[in-house]
Amino acid sequence: MVRVRFAPSPTGKLHLGGLRTALYDYAYAKNQGGKFILRIEDTDQTRFVEGATENLINSLKMMGLDFDEGPTFQSQRLDIYKKYALQLIEQGDAYYCFCTQKELDLARQRQKELKLPTKYPETCRNLPQEEVEKNLAQGLPYVIRLAMPKDKDFVIFDKVRGKVKIDSSLLDDQVILKSDGFPTYHLAAVVDDHLMEISHVIRGEEWLYSTPKHIHLYDCLGWKPPIWVHLPLILNENKAKLSKRDGDFSVGAYLEKGYLPQAIINFVALLGWNPKNEQEIFDLQYLCDKFSFKAVNKAGAVFDERKLEWMNGQYIRKMDLQELADLLKKYFIEAEIDISDEQKYLKVIDVAKDYLVLLPQVVPHSKMFYQELEFTDEDLALLHAQESQAVFGYYLENLPNCEDYEQFVKTASAELGIKGKAYFFPLRLALFGNSSGPNIPILLDILGKEESKKRLEKVML
Repeated sequence: MVRVRFAPSPTGKLHLGGLRTALYDYAYAKNQGGKFILRIEDTDQTRFVEGATENLINSLKMMGLDFDEGPTFQSQRLDIYKKYALQLIEQGDAYYCFCTQKELDLARQRQKELKLPTKYPETCRNLPQEEVEKNLAQGLPYVIRLAMPKDKDFVIFDKVRGKVKIDSSLLDDQVILKSDGFPTYHLAAVVDDHLMEISHVIRGEEWLYSTPKHIHLYDCLGWKPPIWVHLPLILNENKAKLSKRDGDFSVGAYLEKGYLPQAIINFVALLGWNPKNEQEIFDLQYLCDKFSFKAVNKAGAVFDERKLEWMNGQYIRKMDLQELADLLKKYFIEAEIDISDEQKYLKVIDVAKDYLVLLPQVVPHSKMFYQELEFTDEDLALLHAQESQAVFGYYLENLPNCEDYEQFVKTASAELGIKGKAYFFPLRLALFGNSSGPNIPILLDILGKEESKKRLEKVML
């Protein structure tokens, strides 16, 4: 059975890159009838952020990504990791390292001066057993390092990248158990992936060059490795790796800006994957139905926020009107706009939705229906023009008896002999505050006869 895991660290909010990994995990699991598992990798206590776990879980749920198992917390499994670290030492595949931080810093500095790769110099790799036991008896602080093989080519068969070969000479003797008793990612991830029977490890491209260490751990422990899937980088508009310096790319930040979860999911899905057709707007179920790793690109995916805005606008316009209206009410409450007339409010939203790309924009595109209009000197020149005044006068006299706004607008134009911009621009400006916007019958319907008359009277000379 396909079993995949999303394994974030609780070091902050869930960002869009992490969401993409979770999304592909989820989509592949659902496509294959498998399980989507949540694991919290909280072994780095120095980077732990209070509330981060809750944010991660809530963000996943808001995006519709419900996990089948979990969350499992690595910090509650320390004895398991230590057991395997000690087993590796007994087998000769790992060793105690007693080097101090000062010694490591000096070694790294020497390597930089000699323009050599900065790696652990293997000082403790071949310590005599007597010295190891003496150091342990004295209670010297230590870490446990994985002894990487020499002169070996590691071959990775990746579902996205195909065959990848990495020379072991490029690799470090990685710490797998720290001095505080917590494992590093490398040991904990391998142990948990095996014990949780994870079939596919789906993660970012940045982990590709750590994979030989993980393959070596699987070999040393006599376990079968999972299938590897390394996703392309997400790039900024300059084709550099997207980073926190580029802005706040957390899921929460985008929801706060006024993006819909459906739009975020749709957009993030296309950052590295495509359905092999022209369809750009699709829901989570469609993604699950169509998802395969064959359609995941090797090349980095450019994060284009304009595309996300466009997509969000598409989703806003597709939403059920009542559902959208309920979602938008909070923005009117914050702006202290009275929307107690529910029938009018729904009509306003029905008009405003066609102009929105972000939810908070609803107030600027709606407040003219609720607040007194203000005009510039240029506006007043148009409103006070002779033809404009003739239109307003006709409306004030005949609007009270109107039954059909559509027909009334046509009849008024014909009887006055005024049409086009000379007719519609001043009328729309007087009713709406802008010479461009919704059709006049729609404005009359939303405002009603009394409010329409008040607005026309205000601009009459």
